[in-house]
Amino acid sequence: MQYRKLGKTGESISAIGLGCMGMSFAYGDTQEHNGQESLDTLELALDLGINFWDTADMYGQGANETLLSNILTKKRDKIFLATKFGFRFHDDGSYYFDGSPAYMKQAVEASLKRLKVDVIDLYYAHRVDENVPVEEMVGAMADLVKEGKVRYLGLSEASAASVRKAHAIHPIAALQSEYSLFTRDVEGSILDTTRELGITLVAYSPLGRGLTTGTIASTATLSDNDFRKGLPRFQDGNFEQNLQTVTALENFAREKGITVAQLSLAWLLAQGEDIVPIPGTKRPKYLRENAAAADVHFSQADINTIQQILDQQAVAGSRYTDAGLKLVNR
Repeated sequence: MQYRKLGKTGESISAIGLGCMGMSFAYGDTQEHNGQESLDTLELALDLGINFWDTADMYGQGANETLLSNILTKKRDKIFLATKFGFRFHDDGSYYFDGSPAYMKQAVEASLKRLKVDVIDLYYAHRVDENVPVEEMVGAMADLVKEGKVRYLGLSEASAASVRKAHAIHPIAALQSEYSLFTRDVEGSILDTTRELGITLVAYSPLGRGLTTGTIASTATLSDNDFRKGLPRFQDGNFEQNLQTVTALENFAREKGITVAQLSLAWLLAQGEDIVPIPGTKRPKYLRENAAAADVHFSQADINTIQQILDQQAVAGSRYTDAGLKLVNR
């Protein structure tokens, strides 16, 4: 495994991290059904040198943090742990964002208890609250650093302006935002800002929520409770158009002797040393495949070919529903 520096912290994190959300949330069957496989995947991650693990208190309403605690209690010193706060659930299962200092204080204590750790390495605000000034939210998060409960701070899906405001209050080590061959919103002002300030860009959903894994031939194969069925990019017509692009990328990946998932991750790594993708999986075989992408190197000609494939047709459908889009880039 290759390693990269986290912002200006001096910490070394694996160039490819592990997104743990799918083990407990969003993508159909969760760890309730295959908890042992998820635990095996977590153990294998350490064997492969993947020390950067990403979770959040909302994943399975705390279940994912509890799952990780099974490994953390035994191997805490081997893991650079990131979790997030802010999303709260209504009784009907719907959720909303609360970035208030009062809620944050409750959330961090609950996370520490579920994770069974004394300190969280990287603590993210899961979004920016339109009702709470980002300076107020980050100021309260900074208090957690002073108290020794959190080591470094991060934001997720924040605008360039919010990143600047937050960084002026307390150093921001990482900005986690969606970034992949199919989602490139961060390119431009956001990435320019993180680079100016020395902030790592942690790329979530780097495989396009499974689009660029080559494993989804039809949305009919997705479970009824898989939230991707509600995303515009996976709707009829849009999905088929996007699959054409995936097929073209698969053909090029085959020429290079790699999988399309490895191509996707290697492309992200090639965008700069400050980019760290966190592909999610609960299956050991896909974890091995993802980890091997760290050893793939592209020439400029390869990068140009990938761009030519992407230029052939636009991505069909937005990455979130209208409601989800209201929560990003603010």
